[in-house]
Amino acid sequence: MSETGHRHRMVILAICCLSLLIVSLDNTVLNVALPQMRRDLDAPVSGLQWTIDAYTLTMAALLMLAGSTADRIGRRKVFVAGLVMFLLGSLLCSLAPGLEWLIAFRVVQAVGAAMLNPVAMSIIANTFTEPAARARAIGVWGGVAGIAMAAGPLVGGVLVDTVGWRSIFWLNLPIGLVALVLTLRFIPESRAPRPRRPDPVGQVLIMALLGSVTYGIIEAPAAGIRSGLVLGCAVVALASFVGLLVYEPRRADPLIDPRFFRSAPFSGAVLIAICAFAGLSGYLFLTTLYLQDVQGLDALHAGLWMLPLALMTCLIAPLSGRLVGSRGPRLPLVVAGLGMGSSALLFAAFSAGEQSWLMLTAYLLFGLGFGMVNSPITNTAVSGMPRSQAGVAAAVAATSRQTGGTLGVAVVGSVLAAGLARGGDFAEAARPAWWIITICGALTLVLGVLSSGAWARATAARTAAALEEPPAGPGPAAMASGPPRSE
Repeated sequence: MSETGHRHRMVILAICCLSLLIVSLDNTVLNVALPQMRRDLDAPVSGLQWTIDAYTLTMAALLMLAGSTADRIGRRKVFVAGLVMFLLGSLLCSLAPGLEWLIAFRVVQAVGAAMLNPVAMSIIANTFTEPAARARAIGVWGGVAGIAMAAGPLVGGVLVDTVGWRSIFWLNLPIGLVALVLTLRFIPESRAPRPRRPDPVGQVLIMALLGSVTYGIIEAPAAGIRSGLVLGCAVVALASFVGLLVYEPRRADPLIDPRFFRSAPFSGAVLIAICAFAGLSGYLFLTTLYLQDVQGLDALHAGLWMLPLALMTCLIAPLSGRLVGSRGPRLPLVVAGLGMGSSALLFAAFSAGEQSWLMLTAYLLFGLGFGMVNSPITNTAVSGMPRSQAGVAAAVAATSRQTGGTLGVAVVGSVLAAGLARGGDFAEAARPAWWIITICGALTLVLGVLSSGAWARATAARTAAALEEPPAGPGPAAMASGPPRSE
């Protein structure tokens, strides 16, 4: 490859990383601002949960639609639209007059963010076609999440303490504008050879499933687990799940192709993403409230305490990418599970928050674990699939991350709220939540081992071969698909 071609690929990687930076930075900064937002907006714990989950839930519901749409109409078009929508949502969030408006504008932000991450990963997968180069690029991509974690608490702390929480949304504007200009200049248009057709029924079922589960979990402490509201959410969730199982396999171009899950590495990556990001979101939610509401720290000093976690993630993520490229995903996933699980275990079993050296150790361990987990998730999800389906595969992996993040805040926040409602102090109320995060780390380790062996790789090879072919058989689905369309 020529030097010019290499530089062009690096510029494209940098643009994609800028989009990840603003999407990741937004949540990192927001966590530091939660206590001040609660005071200024008179928000309950459930209100804080919704400021985060309105964003992650909307992203989770729309990521696969964005990925398949980008494969169909053009990845650059969708990427540009996502940047514009995200910038508009950020501006509106900074002007929100109340909690309800803030939650609504976070949804606008999330619509834009849903067009960025899976499409950016699809662009990377189609730009870096060699496995080792792709693994290194994804390692850099994961390192950007660490940079966002490192910069977010400090920058957010300074802004919250000096200007106020509204200023945290201003951070996205200059970065997003630079990414928009560079995208128009450097990123070429690309489409899948055989893009998927729209699947509005599948999209509605996914939104109903994720929305009902999240709403039921968040509202359960206040409404009661046996209330009509919570039971109704459970019925909607179950009906939506059954609907997906029955409807999607009958479509020629399903929103979620059930054949993807015949690959053990892909299925493992989906489950690991849910567990790891549930652990991360729950961890950040708990520790931010603890540092400011219990320890009495201001936003800046709380951000400084979280800096070891963020810096460790930033340093480890590129190493994880290199390990995946040279040795496969198993070792990084084992380290990830051990690091995240043992960190939460320190808080759960030994009250690490009461002793500075234990708390510092816990943050370093979690940063080590989370720094290791991102690259194997993305690389496994994308590399086991044909390039023509890279957008959908990346979107499923990204959806799993956001679903995990949504469930982590919902479950951990509800467990904490229930404990506080019973009259316990923060440490007592939070202990069951720390154990939940510990279990997430343990599941990451176990799933990483199970999905990375020879048998798992064989299932990935068979799945990739099957996905290169049109659906077999003369049934309605095969007939409806027709001949592959050309671009």
